[in-house]
Amino acid sequence: MTSRSMFARATLALAAAAAFAAVPCAAQAQPEATGPWLVRLRAVNLDSANKDDTGLDLSINSKVIPELDISYFFTPEIAAELVLTYPQKHDVKAGGTVIGSLKHLPPTLLAQYHVTGMKGFTPYLGAGVNFTQFSAVELPAGVDIDRHSVGLALQAGVDIPLQGRLSLNIDVKKVQIRTDVSAAGNKLGTFKVDPLLVGVGLGWRF
Repeated sequence: MTSRSMFARATLALAAAAAFAAVPCAAQAQPEATGPWLVRLRAVNLDSANKDDTGLDLSINSKVIPELDISYFFTPEIAAELVLTYPQKHDVKAGGTVIGSLKHLPPTLLAQYHVTGMKGFTPYLGAGVNFTQFSAVELPAGVDIDRHSVGLALQAGVDIPLQGRLSLNIDVKKVQIRTDVSAAGNKLGTFKVDPLLVGVGLGWRF
């Protein structure tokens, strides 16, 4: 594990601990009347599962990425969330040695159930679909990957009211991101990124 990865994980862990410590104070906050829209900005640690059956021992690096999330509430309990970011660049390794790089754009659409009526926080669960597009793929000559991945996404999180329309958000997602790997036109196997994404951010309801 690189020092950058360790620092990123430690930062997110400390932020999460501070957020949970703030729950008693947040419970006293009185949120303003709100509309159906909720926009969140999160810092997310992307930790790849790095599983493959190609025989190449492929992996990509973990990293902290920005995430913009737009939710619409159909009822106080039921919402849909669109998860967005910009194309993220990763080093591609084989057996721990960097052999190239790629970018991936992983928008995700989730249906959510929010547990209302709890004092000081609102937990939620979500499930949906992820569509990932790979681009700027730079790999050794003859080696290639499929450019698209469609997979399931699961989510759990909590919103903690802070002041007025502002809330603190802690969110965890598990997403299926997979691509077939080929060499000289022959399929070698499937590389499973399947990242765990742990995020901390702020939300604005309107």
